[in-house]
Amino acid sequence: MFGLIGTKKGMTRVFKKDGVSVPVTVIEIYKSKIVQRKTPEKDGYYGIQVNYGTKKKVSKSLEKKFKDNQIANGYLTEFNLTEQEFKKLSDVNELSVEFFNESLKVDVSGISKGKGFAGVVKRHNFKTQDATHGNSLAHRAPGSIGQCQFPGRVFKGKKMAGQYGNKQITIQNLEIEKIDSEDSLILVQGSIPGSVGSFVRITPSIKSGETISLELNKIDKEAPVEEAAPAEEAPVEEAAPAEEAPVEEAAPAEEAPVEEAAPAEEAPVEEAAPVETKESK
Repeated sequence: MFGLIGTKKGMTRVFKKDGVSVPVTVIEIYKSKIVQRKTPEKDGYYGIQVNYGTKKKVSKSLEKKFKDNQIANGYLTEFNLTEQEFKKLSDVNELSVEFFNESLKVDVSGISKGKGFAGVVKRHNFKTQDATHGNSLAHRAPGSIGQCQFPGRVFKGKKMAGQYGNKQITIQNLEIEKIDSEDSLILVQGSIPGSVGSFVRITPSIKSGETISLELNKIDKEAPVEEAAPAEEAPVEEAAPAEEAPVEEAAPAEEAPVEEAAPAEEAPVEEAAPVETKESK
């Protein structure tokens, strides 16, 4: 299945439109060059071999292959393809983040952090034995690891103490939160195996059954955009000035003659009769 190789850069968080905080892991994707194509006639299967990362020393068996493809150094890995995917990649020489989109769910594989030698309680989540009741110096012991004289051995795969971590682990069905094509970054929801700076392998999710339209993604991005021809502006006809109708002067209104009010006749003032006093009598 087609995929990409990247480096784990660390974890952060992003906020969605509704304000919900989502923890994400930042993965920097390598621009991997295809150095070899596998065919059923020669190799028995369809596939591609790509390079990634940098390496101090390159074995002599790979020096010629790197020199022919103008690669200084690095690591090699393979992706098994279907016949349809192989044909779509026939004209592609380099893999980049542009082949993925944000609606795709992916599986991420990497080497987990090595934590040294560990007992069964930490390594396999065993239950501890009784603290008392005759138990002495066996609180974290695994207990019986087999039968008696028959079969007389310990079966393969028995959960026992040993190396903890440093194994290839795959986290399935992770959602892509954001893709930054300029910086070649993919932000994946949740955590992924490995320490910061370790290599990880990203492929479309097996459970969801999603595939990548490799050819369409490239064509859609590289297709030139035709500029629309500017529309010709129709000449604007100047409207003829409207003739102003002659304004008729209003005839001065005739003032109604004001009639002079007749002077009011004054009523005659009657003289008061003289008041008689006692002396006059």
